[in-house]
Amino acid sequence: MKIIVRYLATEALTASLFVFTALMTLFALFDLINELDSLGKGGYGFWRILLYVTLSVPGHLYELLPVAALIGTLVALSRLVENSEFTIMLVSGLSMRRIAGYLMLIGLLFTALTLVFGEIIAPASERYAEQMKLKATNALVAQAFRSGLWVRDDHDFINVREVTPDGGLRDINVYSFDDQFRLQRIYRAASGEFVQGSVWHLKQIDETRFTASGISVAHTAESQWQSVLTPSIMNVLLVAPEKMSAMNLWEYIQHLHANNQPSKRYEIALWSKLIYPFAAPIMILLALPFAYHRPRAGSVSTRVFAGIMLGLGYHLFNRLFAYIGLLNDWPALMSAIVPTIGFLLLGIVLLRRVSRQ
Repeated sequence: MKIIVRYLATEALTASLFVFTALMTLFALFDLINELDSLGKGGYGFWRILLYVTLSVPGHLYELLPVAALIGTLVALSRLVENSEFTIMLVSGLSMRRIAGYLMLIGLLFTALTLVFGEIIAPASERYAEQMKLKATNALVAQAFRSGLWVRDDHDFINVREVTPDGGLRDINVYSFDDQFRLQRIYRAASGEFVQGSVWHLKQIDETRFTASGISVAHTAESQWQSVLTPSIMNVLLVAPEKMSAMNLWEYIQHLHANNQPSKRYEIALWSKLIYPFAAPIMILLALPFAYHRPRAGSVSTRVFAGIMLGLGYHLFNRLFAYIGLLNDWPALMSAIVPTIGFLLLGIVLLRRVSRQ
């Protein structure tokens, strides 16, 4: 049995590696064509474009690992069926369920790879790629509003007009209110640099205070400022929620909850990050009923093509269902887990159908 498991694993991993290579080449080519529109802006030359495309590869790998595992396993199993090796395994005493169990164990390796890329490699590479591009093109981090970035910190409302790629702040405005939401202070700074913890070093500060006795204005050249605004929160501006690590998503969700702000999109992204790695064993389970066929069961290429379309359909449906859940305000866990559960049940049904034949 160990020999059979090793053989299945070798065949599936080898075929999946070729699929990974083909898909990554295709996606890297698309990224390269897309980035050529920015060629020549500032210092964004061809070599920086190649670096940006290279740094985007881990993000694509994370998204495509389950699909590539399905296609690779489909190709490997179809080859075994064509060479009658799969039939010999069944005749020697292996059942379809045991083979499915072995394949899902192999799928746990893809789960581990998905976790590594999704939690460690992809978020860091995506963030560095965006920072590098913004610096090279002399651009600023995109803002949610024309007036800049807005963040709530208890009774303070923070407005930052510009966020530089290295995490610096420009044109900072802090509006402080009391418990009855009466304006108490307006704090303005020309620029700010992060020091450590939750402390910022501000320059050229103008402070306006509103008291019962009147209005007072003070100017300070430099000052320390403690705020909930930290580089981890600023990273949200650089990387889409779906490409953030689960830890960063959790921290940002807690920040949004503390300030009574909507967090549904980030909650869906967090649950998706926790569930998505386990899609790889499910995709491999789906490969088995599509790869196995009998002489009168139809064309091999048609079945393989149907299996590939099913895998791509999972990837698209997973994204679509998350957006539908966000629009309809469904529970975050439901929006993230329903596609995966649905495809798992489909795989079990198809496997039982094949086993009865």
